[in-house]
Amino acid sequence: MVAPDVLQWLLTGDPAIRWQVMQDLQGAPTEQVRAMRQRVASEGWGARLLAAQDPDGRWAGGLYSPKWTSTTYTLLLLHWLGLPSRHPQGVSGCGRLWDGAAFFDGGLTLAKSVHQPEACITSMLVLLASYFGYPDGRIDPAVVWLLDQQLADGGWNCASLRSGSRHGSFHTSISVLEALLQYRQSGGSVVVSHAMEDGREFFLMHQLFRSHRTGAVVNPALLRFPFPPQWHFDVLRGLEHFRLAGVTPDRRLAQALDVIRDARRSDGTWSVYRAYPGKSWFGMEPPGSSRWSTLRALRVLSWAIDLDVQANPRPPGQTPHRGRRQREYS
Repeated sequence: MVAPDVLQWLLTGDPAIRWQVMQDLQGAPTEQVRAMRQRVASEGWGARLLAAQDPDGRWAGGLYSPKWTSTTYTLLLLHWLGLPSRHPQGVSGCGRLWDGAAFFDGGLTLAKSVHQPEACITSMLVLLASYFGYPDGRIDPAVVWLLDQQLADGGWNCASLRSGSRHGSFHTSISVLEALLQYRQSGGSVVVSHAMEDGREFFLMHQLFRSHRTGAVVNPALLRFPFPPQWHFDVLRGLEHFRLAGVTPDRRLAQALDVIRDARRSDGTWSVYRAYPGKSWFGMEPPGSSRWSTLRALRVLSWAIDLDVQANPRPPGQTPHRGRRQREYS
């Protein structure tokens, strides 16, 4: 249940916030949600990003860099804002990415100095093409390549080709899962369900943020959730995937949900988190209460409302905020 004052505060935000609140927290009629979502292209943050597009279809003159204003990351942000699918500026940006990428047996890279495919970049391009409805015969082979890169533990790791790492990376794995989910939802013909199930099991094995060997927090950074997340994984981003995938909440998510609950402010909102280092087009929210954090937290908590959080209690002496920093892939 969302407090009326918090709901009203959310509904005074940017159209990108409002349509998602209407859809996910209010259950507003589809036509009302669609009308608000259309305004993302003409008002507020979405309109500002579209106005910054270069005449050749790129943003900031680059495909993958500079971070976070390049074509890749601007399109990712527009996708998170909810710019409607098939918007012509989104489609043209996708075209620049796919035409500018190098291909290796289905995998892609946008780095001119790297002569091997990269799972994170391939995932981003598959997600964006699927979301914006960009038609390209190379999308299915890219998906097949991603499926072939899945590791025995169910995860994916960008370093597996470069260094031979055989343990999944949280960051790479969430990018692949999001891409496969969007591809499936967009009508992709390659069967991805089994790979997605194994990928989610990888995260469940880690309870989204713990070492499967020691139970310690892998990295305290996983317990904060800036928006946009860029290429980084965090517990809220992980929970969002499970919600969007429409799966039944698993008891192994209980501690991750506790992290979200524990971050709630006394006024019923969640805070703005410091952005990842890099150049952005503009700041979306000042310090203090965050509509993004609040919207995202409330909808995953609403999705998991029936989950028995005591079914998988924390190990004695452990809380999410007391783990020591470990390697990214522990």
